[in-house]
Amino acid sequence: MDISKLALPPKYLVTPEPASKNDTADFIRQLDKSLSAGIRLVQLRAKTLDPTQYKKLATDVLDCCQQHGAILLLNADPKFLNEVDAQGVHLDGTRLATLQQRPLGSDKLISVACHTLEQLKKAEMLGADLVTLSPVLPTASHPEAQPLGWEKFASLTKQTKLRVYALGGMTNQSLDCAQQNGAYGIAGISAFWNG
Repeated sequence: MDISKLALPPKYLVTPEPASKNDTADFIRQLDKSLSAGIRLVQLRAKTLDPTQYKKLATDVLDCCQQHGAILLLNADPKFLNEVDAQGVHLDGTRLATLQQRPLGSDKLISVACHTLEQLKKAEMLGADLVTLSPVLPTASHPEAQPLGWEKFASLTKQTKLRVYALGGMTNQSLDCAQQNGAYGIAGISAFWNG
């Protein structure tokens, strides 16, 4: 099945780091709440975990996502899909820079973190299925980052055919504004994790 043609939901949850590396029950409970509230696209971002811990958490997150019919993308090396059969991966800027071709077949989704036109073009060249473009607005998770603002965001989205999710300072109420500025949808941590 060519998953890249799949209609994607307009809201994209990027998980926060787990509070505990060994006891992830609270993390799964909160994820279940977010999924019960309607989230259907999840990126498991847990950079503080070692590969063994990440695999265990990813397996539990995948089970939870499957119960809700949600898509799970792993923020991990694409080879990790051999261990946890999620629907795809999210590539950060470091991974994006090392790739010269699409790392997965069309049966898996590829999401890419972008901040510049150059990164958008590289994601396009790799055949990415969706991207996050950030930070649009000031954000608590990256207070030092210079926000793009909606005007620059709109200018960048016009220069790509990719499905772009606005990330950075988004709330549930940001969706209409984001779409008016060329976004496919919005991505966030706290907006969807606490809601």
